[in-house]
Amino acid sequence: GVLNKFESLELAKPILTQNRKPLLEKWLKEDKLQCSEELGDFVKQYDSLLALSVYLRAEVPNKVVLCMAENRQYDKILAYAKTVGYTPDYASLLYNIARTEPEKAAEFAVTLTNDENGPLIEPEKVVDVFQSQNMIPQATTYLLDYLKGDREQDAALQTRVLEMNLVHAPQVADAIMGTGMLNHYDKVVIGNLCEKAGLYQRALEHYTDIHDIKRIIPHTHLMQAEWLVNYFGNLSVDQSLDCLKEMLNNNLRQNLQIVVQVAIKYSEQLQPHNLIDLFESYKSNEGLYYYLGSIVNVSQDGLVHFKYIQAACRTGNVREAERICRESTYYDPEKVKNFLKEAKLSDQLPLIIVCDRFNFVHDLVLYLYHNNLQNFIETYVQKVNPSRTPEVIGGLLDVGCDENTIKNLLLSVQGELPVDKLCEEVEQRNRLKLLLPWLNMRVTAGSQDPEVYNALAKIYIDTNNNPEPFLKENEFYNPRIIGKYCEKRDPYLAFICYEKGQCDYELIHITTENSMFKHQARYLVHRRDPALWASVLVETNEHRRELIDQIVATALPECTDPDDVSNTVKAFMTADLPNELIELLEKIVLESSAFNDNKTLQNLLIFTAVKADPSRVMDYLNRLDNFDAADVAGVCVGENLFEEAFAIYKKHNVDANAIDVLIEKIGDLDRAYEFAERSDKPEVWSKLAKAQLDQMRVKEAIDSYIRAGDMSNYMEVTRCASMDNKYDDLVRYLQMARKQSREPYIETELLFAYAKTDRLADLEDFLASPNIAQIQEVGDRCFRSGMFEAAKILYTSISNHASLAQTLVHLKDYQGAVDCARKANSTKVWKEVNAECILQREFRLAQICGLHIVVHAEELDELVKTYEKNGFFDEIIRLLEAGLNLERAHMGMFTELAILYSKYAPDNMMEHLKLYVSRINMPKVIRACSEVHLWRELVFLYVNYDEYDNAVTAMMEHSVDSFEHGAFKEIIVKVSNVELYYKALKFYLAEQPMLLNDLLSVLVPRIKHSRVVQIFEKSDNIPLIKQYLISIQDINNKDVNTALNELYIEEEDYEALRDSLDRHDNVDPVDLAKRLEKHELLEFRRIAAHLYKRNRRWRQSIALSKEDRLFKDAMETAAESKDREVAEELLQYFIEVGKRECFAAMLYTCYDLMRPDFVMELAWRNGLNDFAMPYMINIMKDNFSKISVLDKEVNELKEKVAKQESTNENAPAVPLGGGMGHPLMLTAPGGMMPQQSPMMTGASFSPNNQFGGF
Repeated sequence: GVLNKFESLELAKPILTQNRKPLLEKWLKEDKLQCSEELGDFVKQYDSLLALSVYLRAEVPNKVVLCMAENRQYDKILAYAKTVGYTPDYASLLYNIARTEPEKAAEFAVTLTNDENGPLIEPEKVVDVFQSQNMIPQATTYLLDYLKGDREQDAALQTRVLEMNLVHAPQVADAIMGTGMLNHYDKVVIGNLCEKAGLYQRALEHYTDIHDIKRIIPHTHLMQAEWLVNYFGNLSVDQSLDCLKEMLNNNLRQNLQIVVQVAIKYSEQLQPHNLIDLFESYKSNEGLYYYLGSIVNVSQDGLVHFKYIQAACRTGNVREAERICRESTYYDPEKVKNFLKEAKLSDQLPLIIVCDRFNFVHDLVLYLYHNNLQNFIETYVQKVNPSRTPEVIGGLLDVGCDENTIKNLLLSVQGELPVDKLCEEVEQRNRLKLLLPWLNMRVTAGSQDPEVYNALAKIYIDTNNNPEPFLKENEFYNPRIIGKYCEKRDPYLAFICYEKGQCDYELIHITTENSMFKHQARYLVHRRDPALWASVLVETNEHRRELIDQIVATALPECTDPDDVSNTVKAFMTADLPNELIELLEKIVLESSAFNDNKTLQNLLIFTAVKADPSRVMDYLNRLDNFDAADVAGVCVGENLFEEAFAIYKKHNVDANAIDVLIEKIGDLDRAYEFAERSDKPEVWSKLAKAQLDQMRVKEAIDSYIRAGDMSNYMEVTRCASMDNKYDDLVRYLQMARKQSREPYIETELLFAYAKTDRLADLEDFLASPNIAQIQEVGDRCFRSGMFEAAKILYTSISNHASLAQTLVHLKDYQGAVDCARKANSTKVWKEVNAECILQREFRLAQICGLHIVVHAEELDELVKTYEKNGFFDEIIRLLEAGLNLERAHMGMFTELAILYSKYAPDNMMEHLKLYVSRINMPKVIRACSEVHLWRELVFLYVNYDEYDNAVTAMMEHSVDSFEHGAFKEIIVKVSNVELYYKALKFYLAEQPMLLNDLLSVLVPRIKHSRVVQIFEKSDNIPLIKQYLISIQDINNKDVNTALNELYIEEEDYEALRDSLDRHDNVDPVDLAKRLEKHELLEFRRIAAHLYKRNRRWRQSIALSKEDRLFKDAMETAAESKDREVAEELLQYFIEVGKRECFAAMLYTCYDLMRPDFVMELAWRNGLNDFAMPYMINIMKDNFSKISVLDKEVNELKEKVAKQESTNENAPAVPLGGGMGHPLMLTAPGGMMPQQSPMMTGASFSPNNQFGGF
């Protein structure tokens, strides 16, 4: 057997004392000892590993964990704890490990933190443990591993790891911060620690307060320059400027380079003017120079450029100042000029450049001359900018410089000079002659510069040194400039210059101003410039008459070139001077000259007279012969000089044009007829005929066309003759035209003219002979014109039965028309003949036509409208009825007949629908029935069209005409809109209430019974549907049950109500019971008590029964409740009211619930022993029977136990020392001590291999 824990402990003590540990291991392995915590504690004093095995078997997890830790089996602790569901005090455990093995403690802490189910120990406690043992590296390693995610909730731990290292190992902290893996720690705390540790760069990274930053920033020698420059990017503008001031104020020489670098990088943010003020406040021209030098090439700020020039000059970098002065366009030249003048530099080149670029040359010359810096003046004009020599010369003249010095300076300039500016500068000061030697030298050198010769011309004019030959012969001076120069000195010399240079408007001005009109006239004639002529011949020129006189008297008579004359004439024409032009042309053409027979001038003279003086035209026509007749006549016509134009055409035998003038312009047809008679030319007769036709003189026009033999205008002649109804004359003309040309149009019109003149015999002869006339067209025209006899002949000749049928209708030959229509077999013809027969009331023939029309569905609608429009309703119905028997009868016919029945014969409608419902267009007929209120037929159509919803709706809306209960029941079950079910119920309620249950019987599977109940409750008509409610009550619907129960209550049918409540429990029993308990009928109050009993409200049920003295019901309720208290209360009630018989009955009814002592006491107290005696006798009997059974069972159990004890053997014990006051013996089978086995390790008796042998 297995020893209990006390025996195992007492046995282990002597064994371990005797150092017999292997024996104990063997017994443990064989499970002969009961392991306990006490046994483990004792064994631990001798062997910790063996104690671990004991603790494992005893399931003492706290001791197991401690033993594992003592045996350095840290990796097994977590696995064991999870297996047994034990949570050790890991903080204490870690503390103990840290004291003995720091490295193992670090590993164990990581394992605890990285557990797959979440950290098993708070990181803060781990750090506390490591810090208490001064294990800073281990704590750092642990925290860095834990903080890898850089989580915001770990801010305190991030701060802590940095704090530890800043105090004990600042370089480690610096490295950690350098990785950027931590971002949520307390920046202020860490910043202070960084500053104390001498990590100023890191301190700056953490400080945000400007006072802290300013305290650190001067230590630039302990920080990386590049990093420090980048650091300023995190500061605001004001903070950056304060720090830069602090750096310069602390050690300007040491920090200047860093300050310049910062200024360069953040120039845009800090603003150059702030940085300039900064450097200037410390008088650091060097810093300012280097800073501005980096931005001046990209900056557009004038202050930057100016300050850079200043700094460059002050630091001796004159070449850089010179570069900026030359290249920059942003500085203020006035300020720079004044600064350079004040600076008094040894090299004046920057000043020269500024003054040259910005036109301060005069100020430059004054400054250099007064400061005895003439050598820089020579440098300026010789090397810097020779083109500025004129301004320099002018400035020297203004300061009174010696003339020889100026000449020598001028001669020393080698580059190209602007001669015009030089002359202007010297001329302004009346010293032009000063340039004569220099100008002669340029001429000798072969110069062709106009400005050189302009200057020479001015000098010759001023000195009167024979200027006229120079002005006429020299080709290089500018005539306009010199002419202007001469205007006030000598107008003739100005005229020479302007004439040479063709300076038109200047010449006109000078000659007009000085009354030189003869020179002006000659120049204008030879110049041939239309624009110039226009400018002098304008009406506003007050000297125009004087100029024209000189042109007529002098310039043109001297002229021998025709182009000069032509251009002069054109100028007069353009200027609209007809009278002056006539004067000019008469002098040339009519008087003896070289241009007498010039056709152009003769034409021009006549043209001008036509416009200016028409009275002279006829005289010129008689005196002149060499003019262009056609052009002149055309101009005369254009100017309404028709008689002159007629005279020209007649003079030159142009008869056709002459008669055109008579007809179109003069408008005298009688003169035209006389002229045609005299000329007797076909083209003249044709033109006359056209004019006569235009004036609708049709007969005269036709006579003229016949005399001309002209049939070309046959279409117009035909149109006009038709309009004027001159068909007899038209026949003559068309017969003439047909002889000349066989045109279809001519023959067609001739055929129609025969018809119009009623020459039917000629018409038949024409048709009998070969022809190319459009007979169909003529027939149609005759038909439209009402000439039906002619049309009949024409249509007959070409066998056009369709048109012939229509014609015969108009000739009242209806039978013939029908016969022709049958031959034509055309729907259109049938329609036309039918329409005419209808109008003539020939209904038999109309029906024959109509039967050929109705078979065409597309024509049916129009045919029906025709009959309806004329009011022939019966006729169209008979027509369609006859058409139904046709082989080609189609749906449209049945449909239209149905519609006609609906309108005009409603009694036939239903029979027609029943016969042909499958062959009609139902939507169309439905619409027609709805319009004429044929509701019974409408319902029939809806049903056959499967529109059950509409059928039901129509039957309800128009029940008087269409309602049939049987049909309604059949239709209602087929509708798709469930709302119609309820609408139908309301309809039946209003109109057919006695048929409601019959309707509901077919709707049972489709309606919601609760909604039906609501509908009838609302209208207070539940009794009407009682039969329906009873039929569906088996579904146990609450609303149905409630409605029926209410109905039973109202009818006082308590039996039906009780049956309903017993069979259908889906009601609100408590509310119903409350209502029934006040009912005046006893049976309903019994039902209330019954409901209370069903809902386990025993006391309420019993109270209600007691009120109605229904004691039996009360006793049954108490028995059913199984509640002793309820039963005893009812028993006491019977005693109180003196119901002794009920007392006795109650004892039997609630026999199981009564306590015998309680019953005996009540009976004794109230003298009811006789009534209680039967109960007591029964109780005594039951108790005696139970005791007898128990006694028997106890005896049998004792016998069974005794038998088991006799079979058990007791094992003898070997005394090994005192144990709990009794000798103990542990024996193997057979009473022998077991053989000892060799000493075993803990792994030999491991209860669970996963714990490494424990």
